[in-house]
Parts: sequence; structure tokens; C-alpha cells
Amino acid sequence: MKKDFGVKPYLYPMPTYMIGTYNEDGSVDVMMMAWGGICAEDMVALNLEADHKTVANLRARKAFTLAVPGTDTLKESDFFGIASSNKMADKFARSGLHAVKSARVDAPVIEEYPLTLECEVAEMQDQPYGLRVLGKIVNVLADEKVLDEAGKIDAGKLNAFAFDQMRNGYYALGEKVGQAWKSGAELMKK
Repeated sequence: MKKDFGVKPYLYPMPTYMIGTYNEDGSVDVMMMAWGGICAEDMVALNLEADHKTVANLRARKAFTLAVPGTDTLKESDFFGIASSNKMADKFARSGLHAVKSARVDAPVIEEYPLTLECEVAEMQDQPYGLRVLGKIVNVLADEKVLDEAGKIDAGKLNAFAFDQMRNGYYALGEKVGQAWKSGAELMKK
């Protein structure tokens, strides 16, 4: 038997992504977000509330980085979701993390995050249900520690974590349990 919950944003797993931008004074701003992801081969979609400092930075700079945090930075990453740069000017400095300027876009790359997409703002869509930011991926950066022997990104080495909207928890990801486009192939023969 199934229980009705009504209309809720209950989908799992929800990603945890870190949006990196520069403030008007050049300081680093990082915000955790969970409502978004890949929407095309070279595009990401971010669903944000318009009052975030990050949104003002996106409008001004037209660029951002989108990083996948690892469990080793869970505390700092969660802090970036709790604290608002609108109210805490030294938010990034308090985290103890380190940033360098992207070589490709006007946004910071957070050194501790193992996977980072460098993006340009392609479009900002003010919708009745919120703001959607479309970003064009111009490059992907990966720390060598998350690469396999062939030099490809190994998702298991990211030590990524997902957000649980239903109970407000974080859950570690990483164990490979199947092979895409092969695990179900035998059912094609029936």
C-alpha cells in the first residue's frame, strides 16, 4: 500500500552542486544548490530564488563555476547553503577553502572541490515559479585524484553526496552497482 503525500518536491537523489561567482568587490561567493543539473550536452540549468546574492553576481558577471563537492567538504558545503552573502560578507573566508580564478570564465574555481564545470550564463529566465539560469559549459576541470588509470573521471572517487529533500539529510554516493546501457540489455532479447 502506498501513502499519499500531496504536492511536495520529493525526488531522490537531489544533487548537491556548488555555484561559484564573484561579488562586485571581487570577493568569492559560493552557494550550495540542489535544484538543477545537466539539461543538454553542453548546458546546465540552475533553479534559484532571485534574491540570492549569487543571482546578482550571475546577472553582473555572466559567468559561474558549478562544482561537485566531496564528503570531505560536507561541513563547508552545507555552510554555503546556510549562510547568505547578502548578510555575511566574509562567508567564503570563514569556510577556510581556497579559490583561484578560472582561466576561461569570470568566476572562481574552488580548489577543494574535485570536479568543476566552468560556465557562461546563456540565459536567465524569470518564470512564475522562480528563476532558471541556463549556463553553457565551456570546460570541465577534474582533480587528478578522481581520475582512473586511463585518465577518465571515476565517479566513485568523487566521494559526492546527495541531498534528501524528505528528511533534510545528505547521503554519500559512490558504489558502482551496474553498467549503463548494458545491465538491462538482456531484456531487449525477450
